[in-house]
Amino acid sequence: MVELEKVCMAVCSLARETGAFIRQERTTFTFSKVEHKGHNDLVSFVDKSAEKMLVTGLKTLLPACGFITEENTVSRSESEYQWIIDPLDGTTNFVHGIPCYCISIALTRNKKLVLGVIYEINMDECFYAWEQSPAWLNGNEIRVSGQSKISDSLVATGFPYTNYSRLVPYMEVFDYCMRHSNGLRRLGSAAVDLAYVACGRFEVFYEYGLNAWDVAAGAFLVQQAGGTVTDFSGQDDFVFGREIVAGNTPAHGELLAVIREKFGDR
Repeated sequence: MVELEKVCMAVCSLARETGAFIRQERTTFTFSKVEHKGHNDLVSFVDKSAEKMLVTGLKTLLPACGFITEENTVSRSESEYQWIIDPLDGTTNFVHGIPCYCISIALTRNKKLVLGVIYEINMDECFYAWEQSPAWLNGNEIRVSGQSKISDSLVATGFPYTNYSRLVPYMEVFDYCMRHSNGLRRLGSAAVDLAYVACGRFEVFYEYGLNAWDVAAGAFLVQQAGGTVTDFSGQDDFVFGREIVAGNTPAHGELLAVIREKFGDR
């Protein structure tokens, strides 16, 4: 039987070690080192090297585990336990020297999330939780915000950067939040957004076009911190369904109703 608490603490240590490498590389990084995977989809040797470090460490922890990774440094394999890894969420921020990016690591058991770790490198903040535990930030228990209305809420989102097919309803939801909330923020890292929902800095977060490695760890943290996470239809296909709404339960419910009205079947 896997001791998830023990594994989680080891993952936190691994994330901090890898984060130290990323932090050091940023001091000499230049745009000439950037590669383009696709339109507005940047990557560098830092992402790839960090992923290799994480994969090596996680294989040592749980040798039989499979992996889903952003940079494909390890072959995807199916197994009872599977890691879902983003070695550098917020690569565009990293490349431009904007201090908001993180490492995101989730673990599933038979496709159910059972562990999540997000390490925000610049703030030296490690968010973590495991199955049946509270969510934690650097040793202190965290909970989602108690603000129940969007009118009292700070809303986080991410701008579509490759898939513009749903831009019209997205902007309609954006307009609603502009008019009815305390404000909107777009930090450039979905994993950080979700960690901030888990600790109550944001009341709610929504975005479409995301991948599993962007949201898996953060979604689990929000759930363990007492929040609600769904896809745009209110169902639970938020890890692989490429759309997510996460927040404290009342704010989530209010925003979800707006999203369902605006997006419909579009």
